[in-house]
Amino acid sequence: MATLAELTRQHTSLSRDETAHLQHLVSEWGMLADLCFADLLLYVPAGEGRWIVTAHVRPSTGQTIYLSDWVGAWASETELPLLAAAITDGQSHEGEINVTSLAAPAQMLAIPVRFGDRTIAVLTRERSSISGRQPGELERTYLGIFDRFVQMIVQGTFPFPGRIADSGAAPRVGDGAIIIDEEARVRYASPNAVSALHRVGIGANAVGMRLAELGFNDSSVRQAYERVEPVIEEFDQNADVTLLSRCIPIVDKGVITGGVLFVRDVTELRKRDRLLLSKDATIREIHHRVKNNLQTISSLLRLQARRLSSDEARAAVAESVRRIRTIALVHETLSREPGDDVAFIEIVRPLLRLAEEGLQSVDRPVQFKVQGDGGRLPSTVATPLSVVLTELLQNAVDHGFPEGSAGGTVVVQLANDNAELRLRVLNNGHVLEPDFDLNKATGLGLSIVRTLVTTELAGSLTMRPGAPDDFVAAGLPDQTQPAGTVVDLRVPLEDA
Repeated sequence: MATLAELTRQHTSLSRDETAHLQHLVSEWGMLADLCFADLLLYVPAGEGRWIVTAHVRPSTGQTIYLSDWVGAWASETELPLLAAAITDGQSHEGEINVTSLAAPAQMLAIPVRFGDRTIAVLTRERSSISGRQPGELERTYLGIFDRFVQMIVQGTFPFPGRIADSGAAPRVGDGAIIIDEEARVRYASPNAVSALHRVGIGANAVGMRLAELGFNDSSVRQAYERVEPVIEEFDQNADVTLLSRCIPIVDKGVITGGVLFVRDVTELRKRDRLLLSKDATIREIHHRVKNNLQTISSLLRLQARRLSSDEARAAVAESVRRIRTIALVHETLSREPGDDVAFIEIVRPLLRLAEEGLQSVDRPVQFKVQGDGGRLPSTVATPLSVVLTELLQNAVDHGFPEGSAGGTVVVQLANDNAELRLRVLNNGHVLEPDFDLNKATGLGLSIVRTLVTTELAGSLTMRPGAPDDFVAAGLPDQTQPAGTVVDLRVPLEDA
């Protein structure tokens, strides 16, 4: 379905500001449809006497007369006279129109939409002419308020210009409406509004009294009257009830003549929000404590290593410390992130710093680089993947750049399309042996990698000698002969 902006651009000569005014009106008109219990359609002139519907909204307080949206449809022959009259004299006109889904003619009120010094569109209220019952006090009051907003639209003062609070999450008419006069005295309160007042302990008849006199927080009303614009505010009316209010002033020829205050009880919603925040804080605290415990274990192992006399034993303990630090790093990142997923690049960068500190030396200068972004990953993927990456970095340095070599570069490349994570570890050191078989490798590091990839990550792993194109893609174009090793890891994410 085409948008309002697309339709006006294709069929009219309206300026950007005029189109923005219509978009602003459409963002507010759900309230108007609820107040008049009818469908609202927005027509714009398309030249040669034609009119096109650019937007359509149905009421939540009444029955629609249209089963399908009429956006993009052209005005019918019975609608054209009312539309032409409204845009010609700038006044509202009402009459009967034919609607195919109704046996009897429908009533249409054509309201000119003014912007600046001219009428740019026509807003129509369309409803059945057959009423099943006489309107009660609520219906009469709402229709009276709708008529006052109609006058503001005709005068060009509604919707309000300038900075307007977001109305998407604001209370609606059905949540509870309080009609106030120019002195902010209550003239009418809908049954739902009365219920909201009762929930905060206000049982007195509110009609004729100011909200402040009732003990109700009237901050949104005062601000709306002072600033002459709608104001949305959330507040704790008491220790047990949280209310969301929106006050819209009604203006006639530049003078505030009253206003509408919509009220919604959001107590349960905010309780759930607080519970979620508390749960999230608890999970982050758990990650923080796990990280601390792992660091303690790492420190104990380092103390133990100092008492060992065997070089082989010290090397084994050092590798265990490195693996524990890797897992601790994941938990440290999760302790800072909301939710149970983490930006993987925030783990990769510290891992490369750890590799630079622990794997390279003066006799073996190795530079580590990262390219790309792994996106956000769930902790169930990030933790084993971090251990795998640590082992691959260790393997790249040990076998690609043995002690006494000239050193080189290790590049980590990341790509994530939300369906699959691709990780490549490439080094430009010694070339991989031609008869190397990953499945037959017996080293502890590669055994850990193979096990985690196949069981924890359900991924695939390949190792091969590097090709010139690999190094060009990694920003190492000087490598023209087969050299080093390329490790490609693919991890499916859809089921993660």
